[in-house]
Amino acid sequence: QVQLAESGGGLVQAGGSLRLSCVASGHTFSMYTMGWFRQAPGKERAFVADITWTLGNTYYTDSVKGRFTISKDSAKNTLYLQMNNLKPEDTAVYFCAAKNRPFGEYEYWGRGTQVTVSS
Repeated sequence: QVQLAESGGGLVQAGGSLRLSCVASGHTFSMYTMGWFRQAPGKERAFVADITWTLGNTYYTDSVKGRFTISKDSAKNTLYLQMNNLKPEDTAVYFCAAKNRPFGEYEYWGRGTQVTVSS
């Protein structure tokens, strides 16, 4: 089992920045990939970015490329999402997730942190 806890959300004006953090605990040695997802009001949860825990390969959804950066600190078992040039459409609850395999569904989820971008 892996437990995930997000922090760092808040209210920011358009064009501003936020950094989200996600601390992993439990059987973290088994993690293969960690990622960020978001769910906007009235919409389904959507992929934002992920990173392979050992090699650090990163992937982003097109709408955040060039604005968001996913990174990790393996020694601290912490995942980050640096979000720059935020837009109102980035408003959502952001979730941290982890999985033990390179493919398939994410198995572990945090409770989420709210990000609100005002225009």
